[in-house]
Amino acid sequence: MKTAISIPDDLFAQADDLARRLNQSRSELYSRAVREYVAKHAPDRVTESLNRVVEETGADSEFTHRAARRTIEHIEW
Repeated sequence: MKTAISIPDDLFAQADDLARRLNQSRSELYSRAVREYVAKHAPDRVTESLNRVVEETGADSEFTHRAARRTIEHIEW
C-alpha cells in the first residue's frame, strides 16, 4: 500500500542515509521501522505468540516450571 507522510528534513536525511548503508529501499526501511514500533507497543501479541510456542512444543511441563523458577531466583531485580 502506498501512503504519504510528513517527517522532519533531518530525520528524512538520517533515514535515507541508513537505507543506503543497509542497501535497502526507503520503503523497506520505513516498513521495518513501523513493524518494530507496532510490535513494541503490542505486548499482548508477544504473550500470545509465546503461548502458542509453549502449546505447540509442549514446553508447559513441571520441568520447565522448575527451571523457570530457578532462573528467576537468580536474577537480580
